[in-house]
Amino acid sequence: MTALPGETPGTAGTDTPEGAAPRATTDAEAPTHTEAPDATDVAAEPGEAAEPAEAGASAEAAGPGEAVEAGEASEAVADGSGADTPPAGDTPVGGEGDAPVAAALSEAQAELAAQRELRERIAKRKAEKDGPVAAGTKLSGTAADLLAAVRAVESGEKAGTEFFGSPAAPPAPRRPAPAPAGQPPRPTPTATVPAPADRAASPEALDAVRAVLTEGGAPEALARPATGALGEQAAGLLRADPWQLLAVPGVRPEQADGFARALLGAACGPDDGRRTAALVGWLLERAALQGHTALDADAVRAALAERAVSDPEEAVRNAVDEGVALQFPEDADPTDPDAAYEDEEYEEEGGAPAEGDAEAAEPVQVLLGLDRYALAEESLAEGLARLLNGCEKGADWAEAAAAAPSSSAAELIRTAATAGLVAHSGGEAARGEPAALIAAARGLGLRALGATHSADGRRRLADAIGAPDAAVTLAGLLSGTEGPGRDEDGALALDLLVVLDAPQLDVEGAAVLVEALADGARLVLSGDPGVLGSAGAGRVFADVLAARACPQVVSRTPDPGPIGELVSGVGIGELTQVEAPGKEVVIVPVRDAGEAVHRTVQLVADSVPRAFSIPATDTQVITVGHGGAAGTRVLNEALKQRLNPGPGRFGGFDPGDRVIHVPAPGRAVPGVVRSADAEGLHLECGGVPVVVPQERVESAVRHGWALSAHQAAGMRWPAAVVVLPGDAAAGLSRPWVYTAFGRGERHLSVVHGVDQALPHAVARVPAQERTTRLRALLEALPTPDAAS
Repeated sequence: MTALPGETPGTAGTDTPEGAAPRATTDAEAPTHTEAPDATDVAAEPGEAAEPAEAGASAEAAGPGEAVEAGEASEAVADGSGADTPPAGDTPVGGEGDAPVAAALSEAQAELAAQRELRERIAKRKAEKDGPVAAGTKLSGTAADLLAAVRAVESGEKAGTEFFGSPAAPPAPRRPAPAPAGQPPRPTPTATVPAPADRAASPEALDAVRAVLTEGGAPEALARPATGALGEQAAGLLRADPWQLLAVPGVRPEQADGFARALLGAACGPDDGRRTAALVGWLLERAALQGHTALDADAVRAALAERAVSDPEEAVRNAVDEGVALQFPEDADPTDPDAAYEDEEYEEEGGAPAEGDAEAAEPVQVLLGLDRYALAEESLAEGLARLLNGCEKGADWAEAAAAAPSSSAAELIRTAATAGLVAHSGGEAARGEPAALIAAARGLGLRALGATHSADGRRRLADAIGAPDAAVTLAGLLSGTEGPGRDEDGALALDLLVVLDAPQLDVEGAAVLVEALADGARLVLSGDPGVLGSAGAGRVFADVLAARACPQVVSRTPDPGPIGELVSGVGIGELTQVEAPGKEVVIVPVRDAGEAVHRTVQLVADSVPRAFSIPATDTQVITVGHGGAAGTRVLNEALKQRLNPGPGRFGGFDPGDRVIHVPAPGRAVPGVVRSADAEGLHLECGGVPVVVPQERVESAVRHGWALSAHQAAGMRWPAAVVVLPGDAAAGLSRPWVYTAFGRGERHLSVVHGVDQALPHAVARVPAQERTTRLRALLEALPTPDAAS
């Protein structure tokens, strides 16, 4: 019988001596907190009158002077931009001493005019919605860049290396439906889309920025990231508006204030319009790091007041007028919380609601958002409606459904036969149902494919389907390095796409994906609603489920074994005792963080290999955050010393080190170091050789024996060791526990030192809410009456 957390169990199932001396560890770092999607270093607790972007728990609370590790971009720099921007150094700016926090890029002043034009376009949306949807016209930011890159490169108009930084390609016309099954395959282009790159900076521009930074008392090390964020005119922008420094990752308002005082002297103040506009943009960017695509206007005003803005209402109005933020509803007054009412009579008469009409005159929430996320959400909503409304029945799926391996798989096949958009939910065992759907569609002659979040998920899906070419990673599919390529119209050459790990979809990535599907194609979003959400902004899968805008299939296939039983209980808020005769689940109690590190190393190196014949290379350690006395940094150092000791002669790495490669925010790819030379660090990631340039090693590679639960999402290992030291209690939640406990296939060890905090988190700490607009947009769009 396996002991439960909260009891006082022994160490059943381990070979760790009870009297083993704990490893001495100094808790020099701040306690760990919830990780991405709450992906910033935040001190405020929920419910405090702090900045709205800081209202939740964070990936880790970095200590003073401790820069956020850039290799943790999937959690600390998850800005959805597609570029892995190194964080700024930890030198205080303008004499301020706060530790920098990874922040997403805000819009430069030079682009405000373009934003104002976007606002005018959005003002005409209601009229436009009555007409046909022009594909691609509602995208902005990374989504628009990627779409334009695909079209420009595939048409031959531009080389891939020349595209980014150029004007967006013109909107393409609506694409025709895919050809019926049996037609010859369409030609696929051979060009691939490069990953978005930082803007190149000329030596002259860098020198000019260094001069301005020095004059303002800021470190010269910020010159390159400032030029990357603001462009070649960064020096002029910073001199005219010093608060544009907030566009640089890692710079906080206090530091930008010091920089502005040094440059402007008495000419600046807390209510300077440049400052308040930059603060609004910074707040919205910070909120995006925690998964929000918009913020309540009241929360923004409260955050501005906390930062010494005397007239928050005027500051919000100014930010909207300047195009820094968009407001929703568009005709509401963002400065007046009581201005927008659902009661039309109240609005027409301009008076207060009658005493008995309180329900009819309920205030409407006014939201503020950045244009990139607003337009991505609207494009995504309209694209999903396009797929749902444009599906044709085509082939006869009845025989395929009858031959399905389970009743849930048969239900999914029948539903996908009649709908262009389907939501499928279930646990790990339920992944076999999308596999059965893909196999059935391919048997009918359709071009069907499955896309997963990770290479490990791709391998497992391909094995389930029985066809190596039937599964790809989502990143590889969108970049063109995997999958069937594009047809002559730029659409993915697919009739059916099944996206597994759908909770990991952020709104910009989802918008690009849906835009890439032709009219008439089918899309199935499949995933486990209980796991942690995307590293980027948005909650696409949860919003689609909540809106009930498409048919939904809920799997009835339970996860097997003691681990499956334990995880299923966590999913409904219960931490149950499970029978584990084969020691599939083991609880290892610890007294402090030092002992947690010691026991973890012993489990990985000795106990699990001896008891289960699972080598250390197939055992994954998962902990709550990167900092703390038993965070990923400390655990990785201890595991390296035991499993692959070495001097770290390749930028801290040695051949044989397990690492995580972060090619873009939100993506964590496990790998092994093979060598290093003048080209960079040579890795092997899932059998694929990867070379990381020397200048990017520090920002894109970190040791990978121990991961956070968010980095581990979408992957599984034969054995998992989940570490819960005492300082991790505040960072636990039901989705975190659900995700971490579900990563082991054959064995799960829980190094348990949080006492009753674990059952409390499972029962009473649900997923952090994200403010988005997608659900409301989906509910407002006309769709077939199939959701019921």
